Amino acid sequence: MYDAIVVGCGPVGALTANLLGARGVRTLVVERSTGPHGQPRAFSCDDEALRIYQQAGLRREVERDTHPPRRAEYVNARGRVFAEIALDEIDFGLGARPLHFFDQPTLEAALRRGLDRFPHVTLRTGTGLTGLTRHEDHVTVTLDGGEEVDARYVLGADGARSATRAAAGITLAGTSHPEPWLAVSGVVEPGATRVGTTRFVCDWRRPAFVSPGALGTHRMEFMLLDGEDPEAMTDPATVRRLITPYVDPDRFTTTRAVVYTFHHLIADRWRDGRVLLLGDAAHQMPPFLGQGLCSGLRDAANLTWRLAQVLRGDADEALLDGYEAERRPHTEEMALTSVRLGRVFLVRNRFGAAVRDAVLRAVQTVPRVRRAIRHFEFKPRPALPGRRGPVGSMFPQPDVAVGGTRVPLDDVLGAEFAVVGPGVDTATAIGWRGPVARFVRVVPPGTEAPADITTVEDVDGALTAWFAEHGTDVVVLRPDRFVHATEVGSRPLALSR
Repeated sequence: MYDAIVVGCGPVGALTANLLGARGVRTLVVERSTGPHGQPRAFSCDDEALRIYQQAGLRREVERDTHPPRRAEYVNARGRVFAEIALDEIDFGLGARPLHFFDQPTLEAALRRGLDRFPHVTLRTGTGLTGLTRHEDHVTVTLDGGEEVDARYVLGADGARSATRAAAGITLAGTSHPEPWLAVSGVVEPGATRVGTTRFVCDWRRPAFVSPGALGTHRMEFMLLDGEDPEAMTDPATVRRLITPYVDPDRFTTTRAVVYTFHHLIADRWRDGRVLLLGDAAHQMPPFLGQGLCSGLRDAANLTWRLAQVLRGDADEALLDGYEAERRPHTEEMALTSVRLGRVFLVRNRFGAAVRDAVLRAVQTVPRVRRAIRHFEFKPRPALPGRRGPVGSMFPQPDVAVGGTRVPLDDVLGAEFAVVGPGVDTATAIGWRGPVARFVRVVPPGTEAPADITTVEDVDGALTAWFAEHGTDVVVLRPDRFVHATEVGSRPLALSR
């Protein structure tokens, strides 16, 4: 019997399996397709997503094939910039640039290669879930051809049309937006780009999005107008006409041109006993904030450490209820922010667009407002419901020095809980009554490291400043790097969240 079956090996499913593999969970991954997805559907990820790939030991493999844009522009029908996000000026403290564009086939291939590191993780392609039967202590999954496989838990990461969700009898609620869009992806030759920035074209006649992507690719999306035939919009002549302002069509090779309609949907429950949903199987959101895939990756980071704790017997099964309790509010907030951004982007009449442009230009004469827009401060921050001071916030990830080598903090912390701070010493470790954890002492640069505990030098002072701001010298970090506690007492650590 497997500990877990992950249904679906797209980016969310593959990451989930990697995180489970890193925690020693015996996992079967089933994927109906026979290879990584060949089409560039998902396109963007943020600094939090890269930190999650890092937890799976795959950040370098993923990040090296991404494109981090320097800025994102909002332009009107005349191409005039009325708002700008200066991405190269932003540091949210998580150890990476705030936005990266990637190529989905390349990403999926890297995530699947990552599974080869774990002898206890098996990937089976060319088969999918057709049914499931619940038992008191496990679930039987029926695959194509009638084969039955048992697992203690089933994780459905099989996308918007999730077979896992359907088999569990879980329904979706929300809105399907009526505006269809044409998405065009392709490879552009050097020097053939006519718009080299990430740009939201807020043209009331036809809103569009255009941007350079990873590995010499370009992504362009165009709203369909009333009465336009979706099939005709993918005709090469139509695609050529639409992309010509942004790239040289004679030096652009289209790899994908498809019409889609976006959704704002969420499952009525994300857990049904031993069956849990992640990513698009649990929620779908508009694309205007680029957070659809990122939200699925957050699901994986939140759920997998909980499942590992339960499977080891270190926590009660009720710990799994915290997954939806924490992730649903943040997902809903992110979706609503995306909807609000879409309202700015999708004004469809000349007068409304003129008012929007004038208002946004006017409010940005106020320095604080301009800074809030320019530095992307309207994006919801990673925080847990009921946050109390630092508890429930995401811990920063600056570079630290270990033995004279500069590395990102998470590379030192490992895949489990971590107890970190200037006040951490051997007595802290001896008195610990919580789950498996790594103990890390933080010291100023040049301090002699004690031999009996892992020590990092706070080379830029970021950690020292954080501990001073919050009036503590120790924190307990969850495996997903949210702050669980700011003290280590004599009582066992409660894992109720």
